[in-house]
Amino acid sequence: MFVEYSTISDTAKVWVYPSSRKFYTNEIEEVTQKIQSFIQNWKAGDEDFAASFQFLYDRFIVLIADDEKSALQNVDIDASVAFILKLQEEYNVQLLDKMNVCFKQGKYVQYKELKDFKKLLKNKAVTGKTIIFDNLVANNYDFKNFWEIPIEDSWYNRFL
Repeated sequence: MFVEYSTISDTAKVWVYPSSRKFYTNEIEEVTQKIQSFIQNWKAGDEDFAASFQFLYDRFIVLIADDEKSALQNVDIDASVAFILKLQEEYNVQLLDKMNVCFKQGKYVQYKELKDFKKLLKNKAVTGKTIIFDNLVANNYDFKNFWEIPIEDSWYNRFL
C-alpha cells in the first residue's frame, strides 16, 4: 500500500536507483505516476505492507518499503527490479548500474563511471568536500542522514 513518505519508519528498507541522465521535464509527471502506481500495487493484497518513494533531482528513484509488519519476499523484490528494468527500457536510461558515481558540482548532479570519477579526484576537479550520493544506503535512517554527504565522510574517501 502506498503511504506518504513522512510516515515511513527509519528501519524501512531503501533502494536508490540513480539515472544515467536527468529525466526530461515532459517525462517527470509520467514517471512519477508510474512509480506511485507500482508502489500502490506492490503487495496490493497485504494491508500491513507500507511503501513509498522519493523522486529526487529529477534523477534518483528511491523505493522505500516498511516491512516490519509484513516481510518482503524474494518475489516482491523481483517485482521491484522488473519494474525498474521496464523504466530503463522505456526511457532509455541506466538505473541499475552500481559502478557509477553521482555527486554534486554546484547545483548540478553529475553521473560518472568510477574510473572517470577517480580521474576527477586525482586532478582535483572534485575534493573531499564535494557532496556525493551514497546509493548503497540500506534503510530509511541512513538515507535521510547519509545519502548526501561529503566524499571525505563517505566510503568513497578511500579514493582521495
